[in-house]
Amino acid sequence: MPADQFMDAVKASEAMTRIGNKMYSFAGLSFAADTQDQKAQSLMARVMQFLAGIENRTLFFSLWWKALDDENAKRLMDVAGDFRYYLEALRLYKPHTLSEAEEKIVNIKNVTGVNALGNLYDAITNRYAFKLQVGKKELELTAAELFSYRYSTDPAMRAASYQSQFKVYAEDGPILGQIYQTILRDWHNENVDLRKFKNSIAPRNLNNDVPEEAVEALLGVARKNVGVFQRYFKMKAKYMGLKKMRRYDIYAPVAASKKTYKWDEAVTMVLDAFNAFSPQVADLAKRVFDENRIDSEIRKGKRGGAFCASVAPEMTPYVLVNYQGTGREVATLAHELGHAIHAMLASHHTTFTFHSSLPLAETASTFAEMVLIDKLLAEETDESVRRDILFKQMDDAYATIMRQSFFALFEKTAHEMVQKNASVDDLSNAYLENLKEQFGDALELSDDFKWEWVGIPHIYQVPFYVYAYAFGQLLVLALYQQFKAEGESFKPKYLKILSAGGSEAPEQILSEAGINIRDPKFWQGGFDVLEKLVSELEALPVPKPTAKKKQAAPKKAAVKSSKGKKVATTKKVSKAKPAKGKTIKKKK
Repeated sequence: MPADQFMDAVKASEAMTRIGNKMYSFAGLSFAADTQDQKAQSLMARVMQFLAGIENRTLFFSLWWKALDDENAKRLMDVAGDFRYYLEALRLYKPHTLSEAEEKIVNIKNVTGVNALGNLYDAITNRYAFKLQVGKKELELTAAELFSYRYSTDPAMRAASYQSQFKVYAEDGPILGQIYQTILRDWHNENVDLRKFKNSIAPRNLNNDVPEEAVEALLGVARKNVGVFQRYFKMKAKYMGLKKMRRYDIYAPVAASKKTYKWDEAVTMVLDAFNAFSPQVADLAKRVFDENRIDSEIRKGKRGGAFCASVAPEMTPYVLVNYQGTGREVATLAHELGHAIHAMLASHHTTFTFHSSLPLAETASTFAEMVLIDKLLAEETDESVRRDILFKQMDDAYATIMRQSFFALFEKTAHEMVQKNASVDDLSNAYLENLKEQFGDALELSDDFKWEWVGIPHIYQVPFYVYAYAFGQLLVLALYQQFKAEGESFKPKYLKILSAGGSEAPEQILSEAGINIRDPKFWQGGFDVLEKLVSELEALPVPKPTAKKKQAAPKKAAVKSSKGKKVATTKKVSKAKPAKGKTIKKKK
């Protein structure tokens, strides 16, 4: 095929993909705005069906490209410009590609099969309402509102938050567990049996274009360093005046600070922190607000958590958060805006190459959080707030590195167990054992945490997504140390990494920054930073408790799940009013 004719076909494919991404994103954002909206649900299914049809009609081109001989492939890639890495990555799938007829069948069955199951999981779990009967008041909470109590200064409220969630999820546990088992069987049937990947994690590694050696090094080093966080939790218990923490207390504040931030204040704080690092970064973040691309309010039916949707290179990304005013949610805002900045810095690339590979996708977001935290520490005069910020860094490091690594380890175990016909209860017990390995004797672990895994959307929607969080956090620890050492000279190198988007393999992008992701010593370096922080915290004098801190069993009150059944909780509840922000507007 002549090179000019080939490039015309590639550019036509890219233009079509842009349109398809916009269609899918409009449906997806509408669904996220209200997961209970039947029109949004129907539109999502319709768009997925339509795009599967388009993919099947154009499938011949990618199959031809993968089958092309190496000499002609090189000839065409040499003139492909920014499309080169996209074309190169496609050819990595050559050993795992089926016939055209088989690929079409897979695409069609995914729409009404595994993709539909993922949407069903979202629809079920996002309809949950958690009702707390407290004295004469009955509070009906969204998941985001319920989760905020995990950071309460009241140990009874922390326990109640988890107990309320697990009670509701346990009621649907057998159903949610069956959905998960079916997703895993589908994953194995397609990827291991049909496509001949050697194991269940290999398809994700190839999709990320990260060597298996690097992923195994990351997870292996994480497993060896559980002691760092076990020391941290024991030390944190002393700060809280407890003999031993419970798993319920893992994110508890060490001081009684109840400082909150209004929405406008939070936005200003984040933009100011970005501006101090780089005015260019701040200007990009400001575009998200100027173009009304952020949905921050709490409301029924809205998808929980937070995300950034980068639709197309020419479009400012959309950001969803559930903002209630805490310092953690200010950090979440910075995190999601970091994703948006990453996409906008890479907007000069094609639709195929502006999205970064998954392991690098958390680089800008986690770095943005650290920039914000530096600003907060520099300006905060309240010692209790400063102490909370320092401990929050370690809490977040646990949540991003160790927790996510052990999620990935659980996934590896679960995929193997499902192939051996493990029951939902078997998976729950395996998850509990996973938690016991993480925490050792550092804290008390109650059996109700065995249902935590059915509430982790990532393991349903994108198997083995989670190790990207640990990858990104440990990478950022290394990059941030470089920033502290190099100052202004570091910034162009960092912005170059972000600007690369997905135009090169992650290993290539990082090797240019002097990072070897295959070397366990690199990953150990991140844990060494954390170990040093733990040692510094251990060396500080523990403040004497100003109030009685003895851990008491929560007093019982009635908590109703979405099904009206009662759950054990406590008598003290305070509900903060959510700060309202702009919402994503849906076209009529």
